[in-house]
Amino acid sequence: MDRPYLAGLDLTGRRVVVVGGGTVAQRRLPALLDVGAVIDLVAPEVTPAIEGMAGAGEITWQARPYETGDLTGAWYVMALTDRPEINARVAAEADERHVFCVRADRGAAGSASTPASGEWRGLRIAVASESIGPGSEHGADPIRAAVVRDSLLEWLRSGAGDEILAERKQARGEQTRADMAPQKLPGVALVGGGPGDPDLITVRGRRLLGQADVVVVDRLGPRSLLPELSPDVELIDATKLPRGRFMAQETINATLVEHALAGKFVVRLKGGDPYVFGRGSEELEACLAAGVPVQVVPGLSSAVSVPGLAGIPLTHRGVAHEAVIVSGHLPPDNPDSLIDWTALARLHGTIVVLMGVANLPAIAQTLVAHGRDPKTGVAVIQDGSMPAERVTVSSLAEIGDVAVRENIRPPAIIVIGDVVNRRPQEPTTT
Repeated sequence: MDRPYLAGLDLTGRRVVVVGGGTVAQRRLPALLDVGAVIDLVAPEVTPAIEGMAGAGEITWQARPYETGDLTGAWYVMALTDRPEINARVAAEADERHVFCVRADRGAAGSASTPASGEWRGLRIAVASESIGPGSEHGADPIRAAVVRDSLLEWLRSGAGDEILAERKQARGEQTRADMAPQKLPGVALVGGGPGDPDLITVRGRRLLGQADVVVVDRLGPRSLLPELSPDVELIDATKLPRGRFMAQETINATLVEHALAGKFVVRLKGGDPYVFGRGSEELEACLAAGVPVQVVPGLSSAVSVPGLAGIPLTHRGVAHEAVIVSGHLPPDNPDSLIDWTALARLHGTIVVLMGVANLPAIAQTLVAHGRDPKTGVAVIQDGSMPAERVTVSSLAEIGDVAVRENIRPPAIIVIGDVVNRRPQEPTTT
């Protein structure tokens, strides 16, 4: 197969036979499941992940060696064992039955190949390498194809593809971005952007961001992704500064609804996860009440990811069997607070406090007053995951004074518990 002919296969509801149950099959099966193929897998043994797929009814597993006749009724075949003689038998039967077959051990010996593929705004991008001849330095190379695929997708997601297409459409007197997307997405997407590092947003979140007509973003979202937006994407700042400028939540809700009802696809880009003190549920309720379709894309919550990036586990065997996440935006003695600080003080595990920098001295004093050991470790992680990240470590008895002396500012995550002592790095402050 020196020059493969690239074509898209509709395998939805069609029988696909996979021979082999090792890690190669484990890598190939998800793509087949994603397109709705009916998968029969033949192998005496399989990896635990594949066994789990079979147990969940996602595939049918024939726990035996391959036999002639197994390809009856198949539309597509993958020979993925580590034994060339078996793969050759499978490929030979596939040829007899006029069924395309992929051979993992010798790609050129099969009648089909699997290109390196990816997706961008409803388009499937596929890169396949050719076998030009024995010994050729440009022979079939799946790694090279994957590198080209990744580079192309990165370029497209940067917005460069939009700009070039828009320029060409304008030169022909056609409409620009409105007609460029293969499929117009409806309504609103509440996207959790993670703690701030742009590499920590989910793949789905980044894909939806690239399809947005309007982006409503707060200051804790991954701001370095904003330059990648197409110039005609409307950007709305929904920042809420502590004790400073802010966009009221009611205004944010109304903005999402207004633009969605105008026929635009709106991405609400939030820091962390939309449902962990992100008021995402309020935004979802407002959209649903207005009849606006809405989807939620979870994100890495800063409550978990930021301590992890700083080397602090929230739980550790023999140290902490519980982790509690609370909001510290109200002091413990505030009558509107819904937190039972007395009960928290009796816990032996980890307490993670979000939005608590201003009230940290009062929180620490309250916990100590109700029984928490004053020597308990405390870490305050400012600007977590970002280049300016700073970790301040102290004890519960002293953290209030240390925070003032070190001029700790939000956004910061506060971790209270013996897990702080598991951080491998040297503390910045003691």
